[in-house]
Formats: sequence, C-alpha cells, structure tokens
Amino acid sequence: MGNQMDRLSHLSYAEVPTVDPNGLDTDDGPRIGVSYIFSNDDDELEDGCAGDGGENNANEEEKNYDRRDEVECAVYHREECVYEKSAKCANLEVYSPENLLNKCKPGDLVEFVATGQYPHWAVYVGDFQVVHLHRAEVKNSFLTDASQGRRGRIVNDWFKFKPLCAEMVVQNAMEQVGLKDRELSWRNSESFAAWCRFGKREFKMGGEIRIGKQPYRLKVFVSDKHSHVLEFQSLEDVIMEKRRNEHLGRTAVLQELSAHFRGLGEEK
Repeated sequence: MGNQMDRLSHLSYAEVPTVDPNGLDTDDGPRIGVSYIFSNDDDELEDGCAGDGGENNANEEEKNYDRRDEVECAVYHREECVYEKSAKCANLEVYSPENLLNKCKPGDLVEFVATGQYPHWAVYVGDFQVVHLHRAEVKNSFLTDASQGRRGRIVNDWFKFKPLCAEMVVQNAMEQVGLKDRELSWRNSESFAAWCRFGKREFKMGGEIRIGKQPYRLKVFVSDKHSHVLEFQSLEDVIMEKRRNEHLGRTAVLQELSAHFRGLGEEK
C-alpha cells in the first residue's frame, strides 16, 4: 500500500483539515479532504434476492462468502457513535438460512451477505417470514426465499439507537407491504429495515435537511490502528457509501484508497 495508506487520513466533502472523532489520530500532519461520489443503491444490483415465495429457486447453491473481505466501519453523528460493525464489538459470524431461522425472534433485523453483492436487510416478523424492500417494492417472503442462498446473521445491535418494542417493529414492517416505486420512502433494504426497528426519520429519503454542515462521519477501519474517515450531511448518504464499500469488499476498497493517495502524490 505504501506509507500513505498507513496514515490515518480524514476525508471530507468540505475539503478542510479535520480531526478524528474517536481520538485515534496518530499523525500530526493535516488531513486530506476529498469529495466522493457514491453509487445509487436501490437493491436493483443485488443478484437474485427473492420477493414472494415461489419467485426463487429454494435449492439454489449457497453463494460464496469470505469473512476476510468484509469491510468493518463505524458511523458517528458528531461525537456519538450511532453504528458500528467490527469484530471487536459484534459477532460477525454468519449462518445458513435454515440455522438462522432457529435464532430469529419477531422484530429482529437480519442481514444476508455474499461476496461481491450489496448486503440485503430484512425484518423477521415470525412464522418463518421476513418483510424486506427489494426491487422498489416492500415484500413479505419466507426467510429462506429472501436469502436466495446467501448466509445471514442478526444485526439488531449495529445501529446504536433505542429500538421500538418487537410488536411495533413487526407492525411497522407489515404496514408497508405492497408499497412500491414512488410510494417508497427508503433508498435501500437496510434503511427500510432500520426504520422499522428504530422509527427514526433519518433513515428515510430526505429525512434530514442538508444545510451545508456535515455532522456524520463514516470511519472505515483499515487496520487495528488506522482508519479513513469521510464526512456526510445525512445518515442516508452515509448508508449509501457504506453499502457501496460493502459491495466492493475490503480488498477493493483498500485498493481504491491506495490509488487515491497515489494520485494525490502525483499531483504534488
């Protein structure tokens, strides 16, 4: 990667030097500000996630998953950590859909993962079923159908907001079934599932007014000691970029960052 990849760098749309929100800044030099363009993610690029039962092949071969290629990260709203996905704070183990069913309770958030795909989130509502946003429609599916061969895990604790009671989470999810296209208020399956569990408007499209400030920070963990931080105006934008990274995978993200810093070095 080179020495530049070994530095803790802070990336900002505002292109001004800043400091790390968690006090992990190990380099006294100024931080580099960069504008990032993130992809539009409405789950259309997910490969083979089922809708209603019968639309899929339940016997589909399990998709590849490599734990080593997961991108670990944290999200801060000002100084408060509002999301963290890392081996230090959570169990990242994944299970087959059949084994996952034995662990789920109504109101749980479930994430299905496969290498090279966007993660797909769903709300477990009981009776072996989940509610999820897929291909611009909120659908009620059997968990094994929605997984489409991907391994999964329960991710209730990754977002740090206070959850609603399980009955309200299920009600939130079930009341949205059938919504599609312009009726939708969420840009991806993760935002929809998280809204069902926490009920916060920040997960909806346009849920926060963009007024020029960038109170959100996405910290991508490069190693145990180093990370890269980007700033955003809304939680919606953070989730979009976080999912883009998860789709690319850790190896590709580190290569992207390395290429970025090589480019900066060539400009000097």
